[in-house]
Amino acid sequence: MSVIATVDLSRWRAGGAAADAVAADVDEGLQRAGFILVSGHGVSASLARDVRAAAREFFALPDEVKSGYSVPVGGHGWIGPGAEANGYAEGTETPPDLKETFSLGAETATGDAEVDRIWFAPNVWPREVPALQPLLTEYTAQMRGVADDLLALFAHALKLPANPFAELASTPTWTMNINHYPPVSVVGEPEPGQFRIGPHTDFGTVTILDREPGAGGLQVYSEDAGWQDAPYDPDALTVNIGDLLEYWSGRRWPSGRHRVLPPQPGAPEEDLVSLIYFYEANHDALVTPLDPPVGRVSGLAPVTSADFIKERLDAITVG
Repeated sequence: MSVIATVDLSRWRAGGAAADAVAADVDEGLQRAGFILVSGHGVSASLARDVRAAAREFFALPDEVKSGYSVPVGGHGWIGPGAEANGYAEGTETPPDLKETFSLGAETATGDAEVDRIWFAPNVWPREVPALQPLLTEYTAQMRGVADDLLALFAHALKLPANPFAELASTPTWTMNINHYPPVSVVGEPEPGQFRIGPHTDFGTVTILDREPGAGGLQVYSEDAGWQDAPYDPDALTVNIGDLLEYWSGRRWPSGRHRVLPPQPGAPEEDLVSLIYFYEANHDALVTPLDPPVGRVSGLAPVTSADFIKERLDAITVG
């Protein structure tokens, strides 16, 4: 039996006793593994399908074309193979992850050149695939709506009198990664200890994942069950909390530890694309952890969102 609960966001949005029941399920589920499946989210399946199709067009371009959009980890554009090793975030030396990424993010510039360079750089749109820009503009707008609803739900799950993220995430930083996991014929046989994405936790508040199922797919770690294949529901989004939200919860909810397996011997030509929306908070948000009895740990110092996340981004960058 999976440690990951399924919750219906439409019941939360309806309010009343149904919303209270959803909130209780969320608290229980996040305490187990930092992951939940979310149905009733309202995001069009056809929109996600169209985003994925356009992304596949981009990833099918020759490397010399994609390299014209190349950026380092944390940038907006193409992050090529070999750039990331996510296992380093938890101190594990691993070979580079077997993936390539198209990344974009928030563009709500502050006017501070250094802040904007790191957190609000302009997005890059490949002219070879003009459909990407309008599709991703709509998709990320819908993802932000889901993320805001989830943070409000999480505050309710902890029985807080108000949702602090209504202010802490008024002009948030966020990143949208489209990850392409190519087959063995493209990436070669995996090295020992090599993954499509090495074991890690995410860094921000909430991550919303639309994924394709596969033999070399997502696995989730929990103290009770160890590593398990994440359950898949084509009508649900996979949601996990990141390090910043774990910290804010006073470590009540563990940041969801996960990995993506390398291509498997039984499915060497499997080719997957995942749509991943990483939500954070305002870059200058001061996040104050919740004390017991809501939180599990007392005396945690407040942190600034940008400083907290930048330290973790630097850790996973190869070289």
